[in-house]
Amino acid sequence: MTKQEKVNFVINTLYKLYPEIPIPLDHKDPYTLLIAVLMSAQSTDVRVNKITPLLFEQADNPYDMVKLTVEDIREIIKPVGLSPMKSKGIHGLSKILIEKYNGEVPKTYEALEALPAVGHKTAAVVLSQAFGIPAFPVDTHIHRLMYRWNLTNGKNVVQTEKDAKRLFPEELWNDLHLQIIWYGRQYSPARGWDLEKDIITKTIGRQSVIQEYYKNKK
Repeated sequence: MTKQEKVNFVINTLYKLYPEIPIPLDHKDPYTLLIAVLMSAQSTDVRVNKITPLLFEQADNPYDMVKLTVEDIREIIKPVGLSPMKSKGIHGLSKILIEKYNGEVPKTYEALEALPAVGHKTAAVVLSQAFGIPAFPVDTHIHRLMYRWNLTNGKNVVQTEKDAKRLFPEELWNDLHLQIIWYGRQYSPARGWDLEKDIITKTIGRQSVIQEYYKNKK
């Protein structure tokens, strides 16, 4: 297969498997999505989705959030991990949104990444999922699968994101990054991986990865 044929195979397979694409993190607007994505760092979406309702019951907008103390926020979000950093970030960014943006979430990488505790991936998720702006947030699933599929040699998520944006049509980025995440969780996980069920890797995957899989199966 040529590189373009591999890309087309990935796109077609993912759209067959996921014609409807659920959003992993529960939210109701750009602000609640921003907070949920921030909380998801080094945690799971399932855990975050259990905790955000408790937080949003008390504050689902920046004006109510700044009425809570950092310690109040930390107590609520402790189960998601990294609560000292995340609680400071949530309180700090809420204050900035009020002071600089009239309580609204900005729509640029530059403005989002300037907020406390907001990195490039968080900004990309918000731009993509809240505003429909083309972005390709790369998480561990996408990084792993792009390597397994021999579509990147990236040693880090920055290079993987560049390769994904170069290979896939921009109008598909917002769907594809979610489809790849769901595919990675269901068919190509880091642990408990069954290559026989992973049709994309089995068809187009990096030979060294496939050989290593069978070697470890012996």
